[in-house]
Amino acid sequence: MDFSNQVAVITGSARGIGLAIARRFAVAGAKVVICDIDETGVAEAAAQLSGGALGIKADVTSVDEVTALFDQTMKELGRVDVVVNNAGITRDTLMLRMKEEDWDMVLDINLKGSFLVTKAASRIMMKQRSGRIVNISSVVGLTGNAGQANYSASKAGLIGLTKSSAKELAARGITVNAVAPGFIETEMTRAMPDAAKEEFLKQVLINRPGTPDDIASAVMFLASDMASYITGQVLIVDGGLTV
Repeated sequence: MDFSNQVAVITGSARGIGLAIARRFAVAGAKVVICDIDETGVAEAAAQLSGGALGIKADVTSVDEVTALFDQTMKELGRVDVVVNNAGITRDTLMLRMKEEDWDMVLDINLKGSFLVTKAASRIMMKQRSGRIVNISSVVGLTGNAGQANYSASKAGLIGLTKSSAKELAARGITVNAVAPGFIETEMTRAMPDAAKEEFLKQVLINRPGTPDDIASAVMFLASDMASYITGQVLIVDGGLTV
């Protein structure tokens, strides 16, 4: 896939799935914007990418910081072609034990952050009359999961945001889709107890955890010209977990 002369902004891209996505866009020729709340991680990730990248520290829950993210991107790179809403956190526990602040934090970062980024990016893309927005949801946004009421709700909300945004923006040449990862091998899942990981893997038909590159491949497809007639959809990448 060739993304030469395109600008891709990826939130939560200092590590994990976000960094894997950023690397793939850089290899494909895009000018990449690494965005994360971790300032040190932003600098380190930007330095890793082939050809370098623009690193911008930003809290996606802040209107001012999201505005500054896109103002700086436009000032230095001149356009925005692809936005990947990947920034997200978990604060897992059973609902009866869940603190209100843990609910609020997960919904703010995972859902409100994606709303603010989509809103800011769409203003630029509407003037360009083109753009691709890809939201990183989760299979638990479709199925729910015990101990993840906040995370599941945020990812289900992101699917609703995807479909509504697709309907609002299609007339301006902008597609909006979501990728729903299953059990992906990241820092977060590596920290899970072995018994919990084994239980998950029993349900995966392909009999292995997914990798960040598996998700990056799906994102690249949805951001490419090959997916120009696809919008408002959820692409499940879970090795058959939810079959």
